Amino acid sequence: MATTEFHILGISLAVLSAAALSIGNIWQSRGVQLATENKGNKKLFVTMLKTRVWLMGAAMYGLAMLLQIASLTFAPLMLVQPIGILALVFAVFLGARLSGTSPSREIYRAMTTCLIGVAGYVIIAAQVSKQKPIDDAELIAILSALFIALLAVGVVRVINHGQARRAPIIYVVLGGVFNAFVASLGKTVILRIQALLKADSFVFNSGTVLTLACLLGVGLASFLAIYYIQTAYTCNPSDIVVAGTTVIDPAVSVLIGITILHEATNASPLSLLLIAICGLIAILGVINLSKAETTPATAESSGDKSTKS
Repeated sequence: MATTEFHILGISLAVLSAAALSIGNIWQSRGVQLATENKGNKKLFVTMLKTRVWLMGAAMYGLAMLLQIASLTFAPLMLVQPIGILALVFAVFLGARLSGTSPSREIYRAMTTCLIGVAGYVIIAAQVSKQKPIDDAELIAILSALFIALLAVGVVRVINHGQARRAPIIYVVLGGVFNAFVASLGKTVILRIQALLKADSFVFNSGTVLTLACLLGVGLASFLAIYYIQTAYTCNPSDIVVAGTTVIDPAVSVLIGITILHEATNASPLSLLLIAICGLIAILGVINLSKAETTPATAESSGDKSTKS
């Protein structure tokens, strides 16, 4: 299979992952809402575990992660990870269908902007990005970045103990950051295993220890990503959670792919500039889409209050 065909397969799996993620986000948001209403004196997490729609959402979220990891088997991290932005676009259509409403003109305009940015990014990134075996120095760099992120989170929690709920967006940010590390570390494990299978030999050495450490990092990052995203749903509108994670996750992943994994070494300065422009266009579309979705609800709420007055 040619490199282009591998890229197409990776992109297709990433699109399926975005679709599964959008369904999972809708179900989990609904599940958290139902669990909050029905928890009584019980712990919220215990009630969520007994809420069927939340469990279905968790299963779809797990499927989305598996599809994303599978996509990374066939294409570079910086190519497929930003496709996750499409999850918000899918969520808009699904939400409109479930509520029986039609998206507004502003929503369509924002989605068009988002799709243009993602399409432009993918087309350019597919031409300049490449996969290569990850050496020990690069793996250590990713693990060090994860350690720094964990240390920063620990320091912030100690300094702002009990104050996090005053800035609930922090949970969205942390969920997106650790999601990016799941993809990045998962990518390194995939490439290391591929190199091992290609060599048809196994030697237990420092490189093996680093790969095992990477696996532990994937598990830790996955746990933290799930924890912070679920916490974000309890204190943020679902649109903000989806929009935030679908912007932060790709941004951090692309940064790691370019700076640590060197996936864009063949890219010219012009290509990198065009990639950055397309990424900004996609992010602008996501921001406008989030605003367009919340504006009708705000207006309706204001109208209800005026009527009651």
